[in-house]
Amino acid sequence: MPRELAPYQLVERSINKKFRKELWKPFIYAVKRYELIRPGDKIAVCISGGKDSMLMAKLMQELHRHSDVPFEVVYLVMDPGYNEINRRKIESNAELLHIPITVFETDIFAIANSTDQSPCYLCARMRRGHLYSKAQELGCNKIALGHHFNDVIETTVMGMFYGSQLQAMPPKLHSKNFDGMELIRPLYCVHEEDILAWKRYNDLEFIQCACRFTENCTMCDNGGGGSKRQEIKTLLRRLKRDNPNIEKSIFNAIHAVSLDTMVGYKTRGQEHSFLEHYDDPR
Repeated sequence: MPRELAPYQLVERSINKKFRKELWKPFIYAVKRYELIRPGDKIAVCISGGKDSMLMAKLMQELHRHSDVPFEVVYLVMDPGYNEINRRKIESNAELLHIPITVFETDIFAIANSTDQSPCYLCARMRRGHLYSKAQELGCNKIALGHHFNDVIETTVMGMFYGSQLQAMPPKLHSKNFDGMELIRPLYCVHEEDILAWKRYNDLEFIQCACRFTENCTMCDNGGGGSKRQEIKTLLRRLKRDNPNIEKSIFNAIHAVSLDTMVGYKTRGQEHSFLEHYDDPR
């Protein structure tokens, strides 16, 4: 009689079998194409408790088990002031999925909620800083975040529409404030719709919006309320009806920027104009 698999084993099987093409392959493609992991790395896999970071943790766990490249992982959960329900949900999901998490607490929500600045902006900056700091304390040289393909597309369009700039979300970057630390995005080529399909297939429930200022998610990007990101999501869904490849076109565009056609651009903090080289002999 065949042995009955535990829930975490069924989840792992779904990644390796049913969703291999949609999840495992694009994950590995991004790791290799963008050289996200190198021998000797110690990576803090940052888990917020949502579907994206939990899937990233399982993918990194599988890669760590089977990779020829030697690297270490720490599954890092920062509690910025979650309510009791969200904190318990993160811990129970980690136990269910057999992810050995390291939890540390901060007072980010309390600080952000008492400021006159935009609490969302301040919260995001503080989260990143605390994650870098704790990861460095644990001997890590990289943190991994769960941004996926659709985050990349939406961020690019949001920058154009609301930030007056052509700016993408890179698959990795060096920290400006923490020497020797890097940020990597292993889900860079994984589509959100496939993450949702994996979640539904395994009947998993993750926290959606942990923000203490917006418990009802009306302003939270993850919750899909009235945010600018949600506006872009809705717009892209409409555009896909006429052009199913529009997201792929945007993704490919950020890999093929033609600087010779740009009126202005910024690199390494310096702004440049096409006039600088306009009269140069060709």
